[in-house]
Amino acid sequence: MIRVLLADDHWLVRAGFRSVLEGEDDIEVAGEAEDGQAAVSACRELVPDVVLMDIRMPGMDGLEACQVITGDARLAAVKVVILTTFDLDDYVYGALRAGATGFLVKDSGPEELLHAVRVAARGDALISPKVTRRLIAEFAGRAKGPQPDPRLDVLTGREREVMQLVASGLTNDEIAQRLVLSQSTAKTHVSRIMTKLGARDRSQVVVIADESGLISPGRPAQ
Repeated sequence: MIRVLLADDHWLVRAGFRSVLEGEDDIEVAGEAEDGQAAVSACRELVPDVVLMDIRMPGMDGLEACQVITGDARLAAVKVVILTTFDLDDYVYGALRAGATGFLVKDSGPEELLHAVRVAARGDALISPKVTRRLIAEFAGRAKGPQPDPRLDVLTGREREVMQLVASGLTNDEIAQRLVLSQSTAKTHVSRIMTKLGARDRSQVVVIADESGLISPGRPAQ
């Protein structure tokens, strides 16, 4: 059972999400919060699997709440999905750096919402079709030039290759097909990469790859 916390200052939004989520056998709404501070408190009390977090909320906003949650070792397993709108795209890269697993556009349909929750619960990076990885890479490149990251020095050549593919948005199955590996081997490579980098999930691998220059901003790895 995937336990979800809904964090949004509009009760109609929370009610709409609750209605969709509670219709599924493998998902339950563990609680609700109407601002960032309440979301942090609820996470510490309930330890949900996934938090659907609005960016703009009164008091502590979604980005700050995300940073607090992902920085709390007791909540290491909690995945935060940021709810965004087109006019808030500037927040996307900042949210990744804050530890968000991914993003969901607020006008997404029920199927996208359910997919987002399940993907996040698995620990996979989630980028809504309307918030593409190209946009994230663009903001990464705009922020500053590539910075050498000593964490990459511990990766093997194969792990660097896998990391490039993860940062390009490929799933474990797609990586296995691209590199002619078994699915279990591809999964093992990804797990080792996250462990060596100290990354919470695949989204953090994307951030490190972009900031270190392992892939070029604005275009996927070849």
